Amino acid sequence: MAEKILEVKNLKKYFPNPRGTLHAVDDISFSINRGETLGIVGESGCGKTTIGRCIIRLIESTSGEILFEGRDILKMSRKELIRSRKDMQIIFQDPFSSLNPRMTVFQTIAGPLKYHNIIPGARKVDIERRVLRLMEIVGLAERLINTHPHELDGGRRQRIGIARALAVEPKFIVCDEPVSALDVSIQAQILNLLKQLQRDMGLTFIFITHDLSVINHFADNILVMYLGKEAEMASAEDLFVRPQHPYTKALLSAVLVAEEGANLQRVQLRGELSSPIEPPDECRFARRCNYLSDECKRGGAPPLLEIFPNHFAACHCVAPGKNTLQLQYGT
Repeated sequence: MAEKILEVKNLKKYFPNPRGTLHAVDDISFSINRGETLGIVGESGCGKTTIGRCIIRLIESTSGEILFEGRDILKMSRKELIRSRKDMQIIFQDPFSSLNPRMTVFQTIAGPLKYHNIIPGARKVDIERRVLRLMEIVGLAERLINTHPHELDGGRRQRIGIARALAVEPKFIVCDEPVSALDVSIQAQILNLLKQLQRDMGLTFIFITHDLSVINHFADNILVMYLGKEAEMASAEDLFVRPQHPYTKALLSAVLVAEEGANLQRVQLRGELSSPIEPPDECRFARRCNYLSDECKRGGAPPLLEIFPNHFAACHCVAPGKNTLQLQYGT
């Protein structure tokens, strides 16, 4: 039986705003099994990065529970949180701004080793040997050990960030759009590297991205977010074969299909975005939905319900017992 390593229950993160309260993450729940990858996708501003940062407490949550191996991270003291950081790490989106420009590759990777005392009583030569080993694992040449970030390209900088995260031997890593700032050819290399590391080290990932074509072959399960709320959640395979939520279908229809003669029905979204500041008590997607009904506007925010086994959607139009919305995708 699969073992849950992370459970998020009713997570909320609100930010004060002069015009009201911004609902960045609004009552989100999910879980991840050990050794698996959960992809979180959605447009910019949907709250996916905020979820990742709340999970490792880079920012404080408004309410909810985040259970890592059964312990609530939100109730940990500062001392307990520092110890837990060895098990939970993050790889940031921008491989340049996430690195200290004054620190060499050696200093960047060695920093976590020293801070968490990963090698008790280690001499400088022991730390250097460990850093070189980490560089080898992520594909960085030994000759780069004393270089600075500005001397390297984006792919190498991101490899430094990955090595820094691996230095403390974590069990769980939040990957916050780790390839979005890289060239396409480099993206493939980094994705293959992360997948290989997962197989070799038994890592568990949250992979945050706006690109469904990236996440398709990387994630085991996918959570689709829209304006701070869950829209749909299913296995990667099931989500691509039979998407249920109108927003998921619109996202999938925008994915380029490298197949001549593919009959891909494009979904055009019209209307305007609802405001995440004091949002109305209606479906967040109602103002852009092609299937808008009175229930969407008056029925409140739809709950996430199981439409098929282990396939959930938050939409009044596809609730259990109703006809599901049909969209031919890539046939």
